[in-house]
Amino acid sequence: MRKNMKLTRIFQNISIAVIITALGLTSCDYLDVVPPEQPNIDDAMSSPTRALGFLYSCYGGVSTDLPSAYLGEINSTTDEYVLPYSWNTDGYWGAYAFNTASSTNQDWLWGTTYQYIGQCYLFLQKLENAGSDIASDAEKEQWRAECQFLVAYYHFATLRRYGPIPITDSYIPMDTPTSEYNGRFHFDYCVDWIANQLDEAAKVLPANRTVTNEWGRATSTIAKAVKARLLLYAASPLWNGSFPYPNWQNENFETPGYGKALVSNTYDKSKWERALAACQEALTLATTSGDRELYDDDEYYSRQSLNLPFVPGVADVEDNREFLKNVMKMRYAVSTRESEGNKEIIWGLSNQFDFYSRYPLRILKKSDGTWHAGYSGVSPTLYTFEHFYTANGKLPEKDLDFTPSSEWFESAGISSREDIIKLNVGREPRFYAWMAFDGGDYGTKFAAGSPLKLEMRNSEMHGYNPSLFNRDHSVTGFLTQKFVDPVTEFYTAGGSTSGTSAPTILFRLAELYLNVAECHAALGNTQEAIDALNPVRERAGIPKLTLADITNNMTIKDWVHNERFVELWNEGHRFFDVRRWAEGAKYFGANKREGLNAEVQSPTFEEFNKRTTVDAPYVWENRGILQRSIQKSANGTSTRILIIFYSFITI
Repeated sequence: MRKNMKLTRIFQNISIAVIITALGLTSCDYLDVVPPEQPNIDDAMSSPTRALGFLYSCYGGVSTDLPSAYLGEINSTTDEYVLPYSWNTDGYWGAYAFNTASSTNQDWLWGTTYQYIGQCYLFLQKLENAGSDIASDAEKEQWRAECQFLVAYYHFATLRRYGPIPITDSYIPMDTPTSEYNGRFHFDYCVDWIANQLDEAAKVLPANRTVTNEWGRATSTIAKAVKARLLLYAASPLWNGSFPYPNWQNENFETPGYGKALVSNTYDKSKWERALAACQEALTLATTSGDRELYDDDEYYSRQSLNLPFVPGVADVEDNREFLKNVMKMRYAVSTRESEGNKEIIWGLSNQFDFYSRYPLRILKKSDGTWHAGYSGVSPTLYTFEHFYTANGKLPEKDLDFTPSSEWFESAGISSREDIIKLNVGREPRFYAWMAFDGGDYGTKFAAGSPLKLEMRNSEMHGYNPSLFNRDHSVTGFLTQKFVDPVTEFYTAGGSTSGTSAPTILFRLAELYLNVAECHAALGNTQEAIDALNPVRERAGIPKLTLADITNNMTIKDWVHNERFVELWNEGHRFFDVRRWAEGAKYFGANKREGLNAEVQSPTFEEFNKRTTVDAPYVWENRGILQRSIQKSANGTSTRILIIFYSFITI
């Protein structure tokens, strides 16, 4: 069956305007994804402006695989946070949990990435015939490198979701018979091919872009960062000796040098060594020619005329100022732009779009009697609250100076803040920068110039009340304010808020430090792993690690994994990290997600503050999923095979 589908997506997430907005997608076969030639496609190269717009359209697929809290992303199936089960009526849970290979699925990536791969090759094809009046030779060289990078990135984005994939290395006309499509290549072959494409693109691309309207376009720093993540994934247990289906292979398609096999089943130390070299190369480039640095401006809040935040048990006195400044610094680290002095983001898109999903209910009553209100749906888990560090830089359960776990849910006894529990006192700056809890503050000037004091038990304000708030509420009793601009303010007069939308972070410098640390840890280089972790910890305002911190009870691997969890929380890493570590059952199994007893109307303090399993039917399975992949058969017709998509979450 073949039918034409027209996309009308406007790629406004890219920081530059997109001119070509209508791309064609043909067929219900997964690999038949090349945009059809349009009658006016040559017009796309009729002027320099149109040609550049055509190039920008090739970036449009980047916005389809974002680390969003609830918009088309599988992040919401991890142990970082949960969404209200009532949102299932919108199809969110089904889309995220199953990721079924269907063009009607909002989280379907397979066809989308191959569509944009086709778009890149179509651009390159048309560029060959473009005259010097359209682009100089130097410009053409740059544009080719950008497309080469994008082709590699789209292959990587598909690989990390689906495992071994077909490689498309040239433009495929829309009338190509399905029997001529490639089958899935061996995973290691895919990795090598993608890495080579990134290296070749990096030879041409600039290390940094200094022109403001070029922010978001490919650089050699971005290319090396993608390669670093690619090789880190490839060295990880799932793809390095621990794949659970050793007999998985193609039926009729052979990968050169690998035969019909799709995954290698033996551990190879050299994969970690190769990953380390790539991660170190990316880090070095980023911190030199790439002009990237960990965000460390602890005075930006004062230049914006903001007060230091309320932190329970930390008075605003001189001895505590450094700690409070670190809280504000970590808020700005993930919410400000390069134009505002933030050079940590290596690659990102210009806007976030899911703020209201994390804002509290009933923020401020407007002059007309209605309320500014969020959806309060992005609900951090108890696992999150228990795995951000204490002020001593240790896990709460392992910090002998922290409140014993038997007392975590008791009132901390803070005057006028009796709802704050002991678990939420004495924590690290990132905890207070990004998390929010009953009795604490949300924002800095959120409600008409003042922080919003959260009342999570109050069903008339921020608590559970299905008759008043219908389907929106916090599932766990916790909220997050990560990515919320500290100057965000709602006004009694109504209308829009002040403040800016934070950029969407795809890659930032902290990840590169953590990647290097993980490679060293895997290779047994404990001190080197510590040295790579400490810049991230020091910037966050917690003590550096030493060899004395590495014990059988908290190994260097444990430290690395938890530091990734904390620093990269809600940035789209957790699902892929846990899966590549082959630890899905440990973290994502049934009944693993816990919160407070928040789905009760007007609970007492004691009723609210008790450990409660989230009422959501999560299951972790290692299983095969029906996925269509075109293979060449002996008689030249297409066949479809059942592929294994390892360790997915289902409901």
